[in-house]
Amino acid sequence: KGIAPTKEPFKKLIHQGMILGSNGIKMGKRFPEYVVNPSDIVRDYGADTLRLYLMFMGPLEVSKPWSNTGVEGAKKFLNRVWTFFTEPANIKDDAKAELEKVYHQTVKKVTGDFEKIAFNTAISQMMIFVNACYKTGSCPKEYAEGFIKMLSCICPHIGEEIYAILGHEGTIAYEPWPVFDEAKTKEDTIEIAVQVNGKVRGKVFVTLDEDENAVYDKVMESEAARFISGMQIVKKIYVKGKIFNIVVKPQ
Repeated sequence: KGIAPTKEPFKKLIHQGMILGSNGIKMGKRFPEYVVNPSDIVRDYGADTLRLYLMFMGPLEVSKPWSNTGVEGAKKFLNRVWTFFTEPANIKDDAKAELEKVYHQTVKKVTGDFEKIAFNTAISQMMIFVNACYKTGSCPKEYAEGFIKMLSCICPHIGEEIYAILGHEGTIAYEPWPVFDEAKTKEDTIEIAVQVNGKVRGKVFVTLDEDENAVYDKVMESEAARFISGMQIVKKIYVKGKIFNIVVKPQ
């Protein structure tokens, strides 16, 4: 019996993929010109950039070729984060309605992706949030703090620095994880399929509060209308927010 009380000292084992040379071949003595020294990347771009790029390259368990262009892209993103969130004029105390949905969507997405070890898609969502902040021109302090908490898991150095600039004295590492409101993650409009006699004949955009009659009016303005016109409607079935099914027969 070993030191650990369980058969394996972890719940899940993940075999990470290999970082290949830019030529797609395993780095080694055979192709020294394609070998990348991490110390050089840290020296030229910073440790946070290296961390971010490695996690953004793709699924963790897949082998991926190195790209200097990708490193530069990661550095550019962190520069955008620093420029926006360290500017006092950009951080507001009041809530910003334009950012409410994308912030709660980001917290939900990043939380779920971290649990699945899907760091690349979590970073993609964080990029979406930063783009939204630039588009809006400002960000509520609550949202800024929540975003930096998530980013700091991958980029701890810039995370600690910005968190301190936002007015905090303690380390960000022990701060509670941001929470999201499920109701605020819902899209205002969604696209649903229209089926006629069991076959998809078109799609329409609807809001979740629209009733069956309102959605039917949109269906009759869509490409699905030509499969309904001149036919007798036997039944209409609307599954809210998912699909509109119409059963027809010849008159």
